Amino acid sequence: MVRNPFPHLLRDFSLSAVAAGFVTVLVGFASSAVIVFQAAQSLGASPEQISSWMWALGLGMGLTCIGLSLRYRMPVVTAWSTPGAAMLIGSAAGVPLSDAVGAFVLSALLIVIAGFSRLFERSLSRIPVSLASAMLAGVLLRFGLDVFVAMRTQLGMALTMFAVYLLARKLLPRYAVILTLLIGIAFAGGNGLLQLDGLRLDLARPVFVSPTISAAAVFGIALPLFLVTMASQNVPGVAVIRASGYAVPISPVIGWTGVVNALLAPFGAFALNLAAITAAICMGREAHEDPDRRYVAAVAAGAFYVLIGLFGATVAALFAAFPKELVMAIAGIALLGTLGNSLAAALRDENDREPALITFLVTASGLTLGGVGSAFWGLLAGVLTLLLWRKRS
Repeated sequence: MVRNPFPHLLRDFSLSAVAAGFVTVLVGFASSAVIVFQAAQSLGASPEQISSWMWALGLGMGLTCIGLSLRYRMPVVTAWSTPGAAMLIGSAAGVPLSDAVGAFVLSALLIVIAGFSRLFERSLSRIPVSLASAMLAGVLLRFGLDVFVAMRTQLGMALTMFAVYLLARKLLPRYAVILTLLIGIAFAGGNGLLQLDGLRLDLARPVFVSPTISAAAVFGIALPLFLVTMASQNVPGVAVIRASGYAVPISPVIGWTGVVNALLAPFGAFALNLAAITAAICMGREAHEDPDRRYVAAVAAGAFYVLIGLFGATVAALFAAFPKELVMAIAGIALLGTLGNSLAAALRDENDREPALITFLVTASGLTLGGVGSAFWGLLAGVLTLLLWRKRS
């Protein structure tokens, strides 16, 4: 019998966790929503169908974040596959939308099989925490640097946010990120940097596309989408979970993510997976000092994602209203603690230090080969170096 999780949720609720959830959604949406829009357009989707894509993706991410986080009482954050969307832009042109939707369903079913069969989890079980932490640090490095990159064009806003964060970390550590975000929004609003023109409250409507299948869609979309999503998204997603010290049961989480993906694919949910960068925001100390209460941040992120689904066009306009420097600064600030912890864990064991350093450098380089991002190649480079090290010794 499954116990009611809501009394625990009310007990563990905190404003810092809600703020972390909001920053998670802000960063995830602001950094890649345009790629999803372009992917839908490349397949010939109408404006109504693009709105349905946002409905399906928002609902899928929201339900999986909320359901899985409450089920395991640990932060489980999901996301759409940004590399998958980029792949669709480059390789899906000319494929009918119904065939593409059929490919989305097939890719999701392959994720279900990889999850519930435990094949995916078994293949990752031998990766040391030092390499997972180094990979996470490499992914997050750019975000930490972006705090200071933002100062090039918006010195006053970014520097003020950074100063507020440092002061709040000393005096009010639980509320450091939310205070920093509020100051950033106030600064942007006071200096006319918020673009709120044309903001309207519009409900998104689901549009069902009957799936069809073709050889071109299977080999040109379904299989590449599955491989890119697993390698570039789920592999680093698992690494983030492990590097953060959470014993989330990976196989059912991957499996249920695939199930929700398959059900919502006809409405535009092209690929759902574990989040990596945004998950780190919910799993860090800024969400809550107590790791056992950080799942509330993932639940909050899920609630915000559901709102994105219901009010897709409105939320898109709202997030687009924030200046990019504000998003860069708050993302980097929210991830500073996780970045520091990851570097410490990666370099703690002297025997694994060099493989971990190689993992970190390859990941941080942004190397992309065959449509697969640097997180996967960094982890692969670290594993191969570690095997060579151990063989020599």
